[in-house]
Amino acid sequence: MELREKFGLNVRRSRKAKRMTIEILAHQSELSYSYVGEIERGLRNPTLDVVEALARGLDIDVATLFES
Repeated sequence: MELREKFGLNVRRSRKAKRMTIEILAHQSELSYSYVGEIERGLRNPTLDVVEALARGLDIDVATLFES
């Protein structure tokens, strides 16, 4: 499994643990919901700015999104 796929799974797990929809996370991260969905499925390779925005939207530390 590639890093972007692991990252996407961590975004999805974190989002679901907080009982958030993709739309809510996208809004809180100031990203489009389709882009967030593509990240969760490992189809996109997000920039560091996007990683930071997702962590902020999830109210978690950036490192959490890279845990195995």
